[in-house]
Amino acid sequence: MSINVKIQPVETGQTIEEAGLAISVKGLSKTYRNGVQALAGVSFNVRRGEIFGLLGPNGAGKSTTVRILATLTQPDSGQAVIAGHDVSREPDQVRQQFGYVAQTSGVDKYGTGRENLTLQAQLQRVPARQIPDRVAELLVWVGLTEAADRLVNTYSGGMKRRLDLAMGLVHEPGVLFLDEPTTGLDPETRAALWQDLARLRQERHLTVLLTTHYLEEADHLCDRLAIIDHGQVVVEGTPNELKAQIQGDTVMLEINGSTEPVAALLRPFAGVLEVIPNGTAVLARVTQGATAVPVLLKALEQAGIKVQAVTLSRPSLDDVYLHHTGHHFAANGTAALESNMTDNKA
Repeated sequence: MSINVKIQPVETGQTIEEAGLAISVKGLSKTYRNGVQALAGVSFNVRRGEIFGLLGPNGAGKSTTVRILATLTQPDSGQAVIAGHDVSREPDQVRQQFGYVAQTSGVDKYGTGRENLTLQAQLQRVPARQIPDRVAELLVWVGLTEAADRLVNTYSGGMKRRLDLAMGLVHEPGVLFLDEPTTGLDPETRAALWQDLARLRQERHLTVLLTTHYLEEADHLCDRLAIIDHGQVVVEGTPNELKAQIQGDTVMLEINGSTEPVAALLRPFAGVLEVIPNGTAVLARVTQGATAVPVLLKALEQAGIKVQAVTLSRPSLDDVYLHHTGHHFAANGTAALESNMTDNKA
């Protein structure tokens, strides 16, 4: 696997704020007590006012990265700086700079929406005289005014997630961490939350770092993103930049049998740029899909190889992931780095 990551440099003597960055991460590594290496030198920069995504399957290291940035766990090595403050050396100052919305809802289901927001504001030391107005403003912003005085256990999943978002914003942070913000939501609710996040960036000029295993979400929401796999950032850029790196079209051939001989057969053909066997399928990247498909199918037929299905598509983030890692994106990856941690509270 070749790693090709372009990281916006910070010039010598220049602070990350002078460089226009809200977050700077360099070489973060983390191995848990059970011997599982969650991070193996993660580096990326997040510019002020952008939505930046960490895209990868479950177990890739996304949540571990966010936990380090949120001062919930310590890295073994490397450095992370948020709004000019070092995460390891200045945790108290760092905590004042960000809001954090975890994968699992942190709301009290036996309190009302207004009570949850008021308590969170008090915990975040928002001045007491400002709390009622701040809470009322956020309830309007997330569309929960009518439900503000209902118990949260009567809320839908989408309403609870919007309340989580409001709780992360109650102290007016400059950076917001969203860890898998739409996991478990139905498509309609997920699309509504996407609109909320886009509005958040536009109206509040907030820097958002989100983790996701949804390709469509990363493509739709993120100004820039880093694809992370097995604890490493394999590539970074805007969604369009990353897809533009993948020339031509992708032909997926479903094969009943071994894919390695098929890949070897297809590689020499003119116009075939890359062939990757992947499970029961062979992925061929070709210069012109419309003309390549008949040629490839004829060659396989002559070789006595039966093709069960063929799909032609333009480059996607899945193709980018495949190109840089050698395997297809699997949201529910077989690795379980973050679900089997033994020292989450370290």
